[in-house]
Amino acid sequence: MPDSFVLLGADDPQSPVVLSVPHAGRDYPPALHDALRAPPASLRTLEDRHVDAIALAARGQEAALIQTRPRAWIDLNRGEHERDPLIDDGARGPPLTAKVRAGLGLIPRRTAAAGELWSRRLAGGEVEERIASDHRPYHDALAALLERTRARFGIAILFDVHSMPPIAGSAARVVIGDRFGRAAAQRFVRRLEQETRAHGVAYAINTPYAGGHILERHADPRRGIHGIQLEIDRSLYLDRALDAPGPGMAAVIQLVRAMIAALTDEAFAGMPPVQQAAE
Repeated sequence: MPDSFVLLGADDPQSPVVLSVPHAGRDYPPALHDALRAPPASLRTLEDRHVDAIALAARGQEAALIQTRPRAWIDLNRGEHERDPLIDDGARGPPLTAKVRAGLGLIPRRTAAAGELWSRRLAGGEVEERIASDHRPYHDALAALLERTRARFGIAILFDVHSMPPIAGSAARVVIGDRFGRAAAQRFVRRLEQETRAHGVAYAINTPYAGGHILERHADPRRGIHGIQLEIDRSLYLDRALDAPGPGMAAVIQLVRAMIAALTDEAFAGMPPVQQAAE
C-alpha cells in the first residue's frame, strides 16, 4: 500500500457507509519544503485541519480512507487534468476550470492569505510522479472499496469529510453537498438535514460547496453508489487560532457519528427485509 494514505476496514466491509478524508494530511515531504516560497505555516490554510481526528473518532465499523500527504502536495479532489500552466510545465488539455484559474488546481499554486506558494515551476515529470504515487492510488483504493461495499450490501454511501473556513455573511456552519442532486438520492440528504437540525447546527445545501472531483468520479446513484460531501466550519471544533482541537471537538464528533448512523439507517431502510436479515 502507498504510504500516502491509511486504509481501514477495507477487506470485509461491515457498513454500507465509506468514509473519505482527502484534505487533512500533514505529512509534508522534504521536496515540498525545498520548493516553497511562502512560510510553511501558510500551508495550514489548505488543510482541513484535524478533520481526520473527527472522522476517526466518529467512525464505528465503517471502512475509511484517510490521506496523509497534504493538499499542498497534490489535491485529491481535483481531476488529473486540472493542472495549472502557471506553475506546472506539464499542464495540457481542456480549458482551465475556475478552480485552476483561482490557483487551486491539482497542485495548489496560491492561497488568498499567502499569495504565490512556490519558488520555482514544477517539471511535468514531478507532477506526473505525484499523480502516479499519490493521486491514482487513493482513487483506485476508494473505487475498489466502494465496489466491495456495494457488492456486500447492494448499496454504498461515500461520505467525503472536509472542513471549511467560516463563511462570510452566512450563518451556515455545515454544508452538505450532493452536486445538486446528481451524486446521491435525496433521501440521504434529507436524513443529514434532520440530524444537523437536531444538533442545533445551521447548515446549507450545496452552497458554496457542492462536492468536487471525488463525488464526480465515484458517485453513481444509478449503480447504487451514492456520494455526499460534508464541510464543517473549523471554528466549530478548533481553537480561536483555528489551529489546534478546541472545546467544540466532542460535539462535532457526536454530530458526525449521528450523520453516519443516519446514512446507515437510511441505506438499510431501502433494502428488502430478507436482505437486511442476511447481513
